Amino acid sequence: MIARDAEIVLRKLASQFKAVALTGPRQSGKSTLARTTFPEKKYVSLENPDIRALALNDTRGFLSNLPQGAIIDEAQRVPELFSYLQQVLDESNEKGRFILTGSNNFLMLENISQTLAGRIGYLELLPFCYNEIRKIPNQDLHLNQVIFSGGYPAITFDHVDPEFWFPSYIRTYVERDVRQIKNITNLNLFQKLLYLCAGRIGQQLNLNNLAIECGVDHKTIGAWMGILQASYVIHLIPPFYNNFSKRVIKSPKLYFYDTGLACALLGINVSAQLISHSSRGALFENYVINELIKNRFNKGLRSNLFYWRDVSGHEIDVVLDHGSSVYAVELKSGMTVVPDFFKGLLFWQELTKYNKIYVIYGGEDTQTRSNGIEVIPWNKLDVLDDII
Repeated sequence: MIARDAEIVLRKLASQFKAVALTGPRQSGKSTLARTTFPEKKYVSLENPDIRALALNDTRGFLSNLPQGAIIDEAQRVPELFSYLQQVLDESNEKGRFILTGSNNFLMLENISQTLAGRIGYLELLPFCYNEIRKIPNQDLHLNQVIFSGGYPAITFDHVDPEFWFPSYIRTYVERDVRQIKNITNLNLFQKLLYLCAGRIGQQLNLNNLAIECGVDHKTIGAWMGILQASYVIHLIPPFYNNFSKRVIKSPKLYFYDTGLACALLGINVSAQLISHSSRGALFENYVINELIKNRFNKGLRSNLFYWRDVSGHEIDVVLDHGSSVYAVELKSGMTVVPDFFKGLLFWQELTKYNKIYVIYGGEDTQTRSNGIEVIPWNKLDVLDDII
């Protein structure tokens, strides 16, 4: 397995907190990262029915068998564990004693975040970023292929055929993982929602429309969308609004955490289909946004990505908010730089007087335009490390 960019931060968190929660999508490489980073620690998986039964029936006894700490995989399978873990951590000053991994976002589970507040550091690990994928020998790094393959290690590192892997992943997720979060009685409708979301990548979230198409009520769709977020299938980019304009859209935009999964849900079977596919622009936008988020997460930071759109249709795909500094980024899948790339940015510049503006596009050449706009290729995002 290749070295993960997040390993440095994982070690740092383990040196400062008594426990570390390593969360992210199923099969994103969490267990492998934890075990390679801390090879001396005992590894226990709560996916194992016998171990899970012990942890459920005698949680105190389970933890007493781990006096030196451990890597506890899929820790969310035993929610009671976190309450008992609080006492264990309070009785010791040892740092990095437990590494907890899980395919559900612990931060979204209120009882857990309150129980371990101040005792645990959080790190979110998404599938491979481009910087990691390019370390893999004999990897096809063309744009359409990278979007189509996504970043899951099984596909990019082990070279499992996406046409077989993703349907299995979707089935496992819907039939098992979803039930762990909430006992949904109609899995067919939930799966329908999953496919509907894939067709709305980069669009503003409209729960009412989704509810009508699924044939369920608004509250049910809201709960199901929460499940998709907590299990790292989709994420929402919130709108950016400031005092310079009150006539702005305030609904979040929807994206998938992996473009390979999104392609599978859209029925894209080979990368060549992306050349003329109607969703290519949205998938490109999704891919670049994921790369920006992975850069943040791998540093142990939370997302600072927003988008901006006013009621007249002027829009900025990404606004990076650093408090005192704001950066506007336009995402264009085309390989040739054309004047249309800059329309939204020039309007934004005139409205806000912010001059830190960029275009990320599907071509190969870096440019600095006469109006100060930086044009950056999709595969050279590392030049933006200082502003992400």
